[in-house]
Amino acid sequence: MTRERTALNVHETSLSLLESLRQSPENEGWNRLADLYTPLIRAWLRRYDVQDSDASDLVQEVLLAVSKDLGKFEHRGQPGAFRGWLKAILINRLRKFWRARNRRPQARGDSDIDARLAQLVDPASDISQTWDREHDQYVLRQLMALAEPQFEPKTWKAFCRVSLEGAKPDVVAQEMGISLNAVCLAKSRVTRRLRQESAGLIESSSSFFPKS
Repeated sequence: MTRERTALNVHETSLSLLESLRQSPENEGWNRLADLYTPLIRAWLRRYDVQDSDASDLVQEVLLAVSKDLGKFEHRGQPGAFRGWLKAILINRLRKFWRARNRRPQARGDSDIDARLAQLVDPASDISQTWDREHDQYVLRQLMALAEPQFEPKTWKAFCRVSLEGAKPDVVAQEMGISLNAVCLAKSRVTRRLRQESAGLIESSSSFFPKS
């Protein structure tokens, strides 16, 4: 059995991961979700003036809220449902964080924290759309890093050349010394795997998702 065939059962799909976490929050799947999202949450806390000394605790508060309320979350196949739910939790924790300190940090520009958080709430705002875009970019990059070791190097290279670099399949086949069919299969296999992994976390229609 090849490594690629074996790898298909290494990880649950992301949507299954969410379902699994609803049933049993304290398992390996939870650690995977926490590892996946901690850097993204920390980066957004910095945008709202949270110092490094407070960031670790606040990241844990956000993740704890996700764990506590995950049973109430319903995806229902809605594009961006999970990232929107996570954003709402992040906003809530940030508001509580600054109100508990009874002060406001020196904000960038002319807006204070409350005004900037209000912009993040508005799905039509630039900052909210930045959250959507960066969330999908970040999650897809992380999932690609997880997926790469599950495929043979030639399979991954062919996928990257076609789907990420925009090379024509026949050109890739010639330069790699493999058949055109092998290139198309490589693209299909990796893309299918990424769609499985990203299900429920980002929508496959994202402009950052490799085209099939």
